[in-house]
Order: sequence, then C-alpha cells, then structure tokens
Amino acid sequence: MKQLKKVLVILAAAVSLFVAAGCSNLTKEANTKDTWSRIQRRKSVIIGLDDTFVPMDFRQKDGKLVGYDVDLAKAVLKELGLRADFQTIDWSMKETELRNGTIDVLWNGYSVTSQRKKKVNFSKAYLRNRQVLVVKKASGIKSFKQMTGKAVGAQSGSTAEIWLDGKQQSLKAKSKVLYDTIPSAFLDLNAGRIQGILLDETYADYYIKHEADSSSYQVIINKGVPEDLFAVGMRKGDKTLQKKINWALKRLQQNGKLRQINQKWFGTNSNYLQK
Repeated sequence: MKQLKKVLVILAAAVSLFVAAGCSNLTKEANTKDTWSRIQRRKSVIIGLDDTFVPMDFRQKDGKLVGYDVDLAKAVLKELGLRADFQTIDWSMKETELRNGTIDVLWNGYSVTSQRKKKVNFSKAYLRNRQVLVVKKASGIKSFKQMTGKAVGAQSGSTAEIWLDGKQQSLKAKSKVLYDTIPSAFLDLNAGRIQGILLDETYADYYIKHEADSSSYQVIINKGVPEDLFAVGMRKGDKTLQKKINWALKRLQQNGKLRQINQKWFGTNSNYLQK
C-alpha cells in the first residue's frame, strides 16, 4: 500500500510538471508568434465574448447575437476583408482561452487595466466607461460608503472584481459575491441576497432601461472610481493584427461609421478613438 501511494505521488508530480511545461510553452508561443498569416488563410477572426453582456454582446429572444461590439467588430473586419466568428466563452477564463489559441481576440466591453496589459496587447480604446454601483431604491443606499457591512455582487473576472480587490478605499462591503453573468447578480439583488452590484456603467444603464421595474433601481457614481476604457484584447505576439485593427478603427472614425454605431446603441454623438 505504501509503495502504491509512493507511485501515485510520483505520477501526480510528473503530471503537474507536464501540465506546467505545456502552459509555459503556450504562453511563450502566445507572446511571440504572429498569427496574421493563419487568420488570412482562414479569412476570419474568432472573437471571444460573454453573450449576456448588454449592450455590447447579447442574444435576442430568437437567439440572434447583437450588440455594440458585434456591430463594431463586423465593421472593423469588413474593412480588413475578414469575417467575424463569434464564440461564447467562460468570461473568467478569457485570457486562458486567448493564450490557448481557441480564440483570436477578446472583444466584449473589455477594459484596459494594468493587470491585463501584462497578459495581452490592446488595440486603441474606442469607448469610455466606468464602474457604478446599482442598488434598489428601497434599500436607502445612496453612496458607496453605505455598502459597509453589506454584500456586493460582481461578475467573475470583470473590471469590477479587479477594482474591488485592489487598493481602493471607496467601497468596503462585508462580503463580495461573484457571478458568471450579470443577470444572475440582478436576480440576487431583487431577492435581497445582495445589496448592490458593481458593474460597467454601459451595462447598467442599458439593462435597467429595458427592465419593467426600471424605476426601482438607483445607479450610484463615485469619483473615487477611475474611468476605464474599452479596447480589443489580443495575444502579445499578434503585432500585425493589432496594427490592422487600429487602422480599421481609424477608418471607421474617419468615414463616420463609428459615430453611427455610438448613436445607434447609446444615442450619443460620439466619435471617440484613443490617439
């Protein structure tokens, strides 16, 4: 029995080393290999997304995928003579999916952060955003400070989670509850299992606007939460793809298509693109 246990320990250690070596090789390849020629042969870019993230990427009742980023990705790739292939992924595993090569880019209200810059390359930012707190008006909560001793929800792997776990001093909740999707967080907020949700302002505004009881929610803004920017994330080795996407985004800004997409989804006359 002891000898069997020893063999199992050795096997487990060998498997761990094999997995670690495999991950290391994948990371090295992702950081150095330019896959533009492969993308050209395929004539498409595989886009990883969370298909519940309104209004960026979400499904209508008939199952059709729509959204701001859906329109923008199609327009950008049309400029490059490529097709957009959308693939729903587990958002908490997004960088792993990118590293492993199952997708080519992350294009889904993907915020630029210092942590993510260590893992991926970003395109020019195309949309301004910030994190806001959504509560029920009946709760009486009117500030981030009033979340002390209460439970706050956030999407797993989101900018909100990163900010909550950082050095911020603005929101000190008693507990943090993570969700695979934001609609699940809203279900718990409505049921009183959490008292607030920290999420993207773009998502909060659109989601609440389309709820039957929209007047029952309160959106709270805090100046201590920095503005963040949405951009396309890709492997560090994909320098050519990065240049091509940036070129196409600039074309859309110049020909007015970017402004049209902003007007369609947000009703704003914005033509913003990071310099």
